[in-house]
Amino acid sequence: MKALVIGATGATGRFLVDELLENQDYTAVAIFVRKPTGRKNPKLVEHVIDFAQIENSKDLVNGDVVFSCLGTTLKDAGSKENQIKIDFDMPLQFAEIAKANGVSSFVLLSAYGASAKSNVFYSQLKGKLEDKIAALNFEQYIVFRPGLLLRPDSDRLGEKISAVILKFANSIGLFRKFKPLPTAVLAQKLAISPKLFPKADSVVELDKIFGLNL
Repeated sequence: MKALVIGATGATGRFLVDELLENQDYTAVAIFVRKPTGRKNPKLVEHVIDFAQIENSKDLVNGDVVFSCLGTTLKDAGSKENQIKIDFDMPLQFAEIAKANGVSSFVLLSAYGASAKSNVFYSQLKGKLEDKIAALNFEQYIVFRPGLLLRPDSDRLGEKISAVILKFANSIGLFRKFKPLPTAVLAQKLAISPKLFPKADSVVELDKIFGLNL
């Protein structure tokens, strides 16, 4: 299989690329990035593109499965408008191009609580994206909804505090379905998911992600 990855330099995406390169099921891995990464591997193809003008790179979007790990925080985006562009507009446009080019599978990294009906801005944004991509009718569409992610060397104080609280709660048997998820582990599960799920729409909630194995 040939994998296509957007969000390849992010907290989860960079581990996903490692997993795909090591996985013998994938013969080629194409990553779409804003600037060169310097990564070298015989299976790796790097496309430096303008994500504000994805249409200009549509001929490069050819393969078997897309992994979308593109996303940001409101703080990093600077405004809701910018977050919408990154978390919604760009992944959706890439998905539309992939579908038009005959890509059969799409794996979306979404978020816990994603719902177009949510009153929470971020959850609503993710839910709307899930629905829009579902409407494209890929042969296989897999949505992951993790909760708190444990990022190596994270500088987000709130994330660190939440992780400590949840780990303690988990240790005494509380909130186990909200167990913090290391990004490296999430990447492993994303990489193997096309082999685990049928040619249909599948949603993998937080409490099911840890149990995914070949």
